[in-house]
Amino acid sequence: MFNRVAFITGASRGIGRATALLLCRAGYDIVVASPEVEKNEEVAEAIRACSGKALTANLNLTSLESIKEAFARAYQEMGRVDVLVNNAGITRDGFAMRMKPEDWNLVLQVNLTGAFHCIQQVLHPMMRERYGRIINIASVVGEMGNSSQANYVSSKAGLIGLTKAIAREMGSRGITVNAVAPGFIETDMTRGLPAEIRDKMLAAIPLAHLGKPDDVAAAVKFLASEEAAYITGHVLDVNGGMYM
Repeated sequence: MFNRVAFITGASRGIGRATALLLCRAGYDIVVASPEVEKNEEVAEAIRACSGKALTANLNLTSLESIKEAFARAYQEMGRVDVLVNNAGITRDGFAMRMKPEDWNLVLQVNLTGAFHCIQQVLHPMMRERYGRIINIASVVGEMGNSSQANYVSSKAGLIGLTKAIAREMGSRGITVNAVAPGFIETDMTRGLPAEIRDKMLAAIPLAHLGKPDDVAAAVKFLASEEAAYITGHVLDVNGGMYM
């Protein structure tokens, strides 16, 4: 009996880290992929402490060569990738009328194009196995929009569209493709927000509190499981009710 292998981008912190540790506890081996080399190793050590196998990858999602190298190493050293979690994402917020082309391009390159290139790396092996789980971490703002985030919103809305397109292409091959759309989650990004902005966010959430990375990780774990074998092309909202 072998352990399933999950390749998680942006696994060095926040939602990615929580997902890596939860999947480890569920019996998965993990590829911890991000450009934060030291933090990758910290997460890998935590995975090994829970008796899982871990591999780190210095992954730059703006470089197709870096992506190819990371997946080639994963297949060489882990033997397989059964679950891909496209979690990595960045923001470069600003009003559309003043948004710099480089800020638009970078966010789309990392959040959407980088995810697509990662998906390309796993499709042929998953097709051979007739098994695979691809889970894209989108965002509530990709569904409802948000001011000052035209680039980020577009990247996450695009990720939802990409999820549905690949789900249709790959359904007959035993590969499911789904998205998780978090709302406002307690991460490094939200912890640094001014109090008045946090209060405004909370007022829009019926459950009246921010989510935790583990809330999103639990949704990923479900979609990666055998219990979710008949779910594909779906967007699972984890947002406390702020968008219905």
